[in-house]
Amino acid sequence: MAGSGRRPEHRGPPELFYDEAEARKYTQNSRVVEIQSQMSERAVELLGLPEDQPCLLLDVGCGSGLSGDYISDEGHYWIGMDISSAMLDVAMEREVEGDLLLADVGHGIPFRPGMFDGCISISAVQWLCNADKKSHSPPKRLYRFFSTLYTALARGSRAVLQLYPENSEQLELITAQAMRAGFTGGMVVDYPNSAKAKKFFLCLFVGASGTLPKGLGTECADGEDIHQAKFTNERTRFRNAKGKSVKKSRDWILEKKERRRRQGKEVRADTKYTGRKRRPRF
Repeated sequence: MAGSGRRPEHRGPPELFYDEAEARKYTQNSRVVEIQSQMSERAVELLGLPEDQPCLLLDVGCGSGLSGDYISDEGHYWIGMDISSAMLDVAMEREVEGDLLLADVGHGIPFRPGMFDGCISISAVQWLCNADKKSHSPPKRLYRFFSTLYTALARGSRAVLQLYPENSEQLELITAQAMRAGFTGGMVVDYPNSAKAKKFFLCLFVGASGTLPKGLGTECADGEDIHQAKFTNERTRFRNAKGKSVKKSRDWILEKKERRRRQGKEVRADTKYTGRKRRPRF
């Protein structure tokens, strides 16, 4: 999880942090645009929308409309909410196709029941864990957000919220309020063993609970899936054995290859020749 020293949430309220200069800097950064597009694509994929059928989606914390661009490219309609007027101004200058609403989602989602076929949010929900004013209570604001979001979503739909949790306590706070509001589902973690590629997606179901999607980069060499975090307080810890395999041995090579697979890297398949010493040449 990201270190606390450089987190935007610690530099001020989002409506002040994302001023005009920061909004333009954010939108013109090619690296940011690329990452936002990738995470938006993954979030829409996790929604499991019907093929060849336009849907109406809610984009929570839409910013300057980078995630909305992908939604539009996929042939869907969207409404975006954001607390930063500077971000929304940039979105309007960019002439995004979605409708925009200036609002604090901590006050709730102000739309009629069952209006949306799905919801995505990219890098926004963790901001609700901050108390930027004396009147702010993170648990109450989170519950208000999730309970009204639940109402605004059609039965059988999903909400996929990509977030950067500061720590496990913050993650538990967010998921607990979502569960309290009526959602089922859990956390999908892509590339859980990679420090750079690791991404958290809170996948929530409205109504009947579905099967939690598998995270990318979570399948081991033997086909066994790494556990995906569901709503639970149990913490799973992975510990290495006390003894280490001899370097360059077959076990050492297999362990190293498995670690690279968990990091989402391409690795050659294991064979009976893996780790076998080559015969000396004459």
